[in-house]
Amino acid sequence: MVSSKTKKTAAKKVTKKTAAKKVTKKTAAKKVTKKTAAKKVTKKTAAKKVTKKTAAKKTSSSKRTKVICISHKEDCDGISSAALIRQAFGGDAILVDYPGQMEALNQVVLDEKLKSLFICDLGLSKKTQDEFIDILTRLRKNKVSVTYIDHHDIDPNVVKALNKIKVKVIHDINECTAVLTYTAFKSKLNDHASFVAACAAITDYMESRPLGSKLLQIYDRQFALISATVMTYNIVGRQREPDYLQYLVEELADSKFPHDIPNTYEFAQIQVEKLSQMIAKVKVGLKTMSNLGHMEILDSGASGAVNFVMGLSGKNVGVAYKERVDHGIYAVSVRGSKNCKVHLGKIVNLLATSLGGSGGGHDKACGAVVPKPKIKKFITELNKKIK
Repeated sequence: MVSSKTKKTAAKKVTKKTAAKKVTKKTAAKKVTKKTAAKKVTKKTAAKKVTKKTAAKKTSSSKRTKVICISHKEDCDGISSAALIRQAFGGDAILVDYPGQMEALNQVVLDEKLKSLFICDLGLSKKTQDEFIDILTRLRKNKVSVTYIDHHDIDPNVVKALNKIKVKVIHDINECTAVLTYTAFKSKLNDHASFVAACAAITDYMESRPLGSKLLQIYDRQFALISATVMTYNIVGRQREPDYLQYLVEELADSKFPHDIPNTYEFAQIQVEKLSQMIAKVKVGLKTMSNLGHMEILDSGASGAVNFVMGLSGKNVGVAYKERVDHGIYAVSVRGSKNCKVHLGKIVNLLATSLGGSGGGHDKACGAVVPKPKIKKFITELNKKIK
């Protein structure tokens, strides 16, 4: 028989074991609870981090809402391109000449609300191209979408550099910028946009190019020609009226024909009268060299007189230049006839840069900015290079 003491001792051992098991279970439960709590804390922390990141992203994206187009202000191609971008994407236009391009870019790169930037009809020179790439690199690092649309001669290395930083480059020397803009964003534009692009092709002497000619075929040729001419006279004659140029961009973006815009034909008539007087002045002030004709212009824009200079000189190249007293430079316009065998844009780009200025453009139509003391050397060297 088992004694009562033995039974009690066995019972105590069982009780201890049971208690030990209970303690172990409790300890294990505590450990599980701690782990679970730790996981919950970790999940909460992770959730907070994700929330912060999401909030940061939302804040960043909500800040950048602005659309800006920087475009050439001196001709119908630049104004028309800005109008097409406005119609397709909205936003505001900054209209500049070639010397003002970098100043405008340096301003927009500081704009924390800028989301999308379009740059239209503003060619680059050897002097400005490195700075241009640097500024666009900064914009891309800030996640700003950048589209560069142009038809001037560009260094292939510049295009490679822009592609590398994922700038959308739309470039073709065979069509004007407005036609390239229309073609790229046709799905976002209305039917009237094709007329705006066709007028730009006419004023840039590119209406016979593949895309430009197709657009021109849609409309009566004489109607398109007079509309493009009226637009040109209003743009060239009002270069000192930035508000009016902005108004033209808005009206064209709203699908207005030139004859729908008040006083455009009346103002064009005034410009025609001034140009007719220019013929007599060119006959008196014109100077010639072996390969070109040239003249300093005093009371009108150089671009308006340069074709007269070329035609009346009997040379294949005409050069007109006007002093910009406030900047200590000469604004130079260069034109070549159909018989001109050299690419004037490339020559002018290199020459102007070597003299401390800048320039470039098409094979038979280009421009430059030259420091005032270097204008005579510019003309002399250009004459040598276009033999």
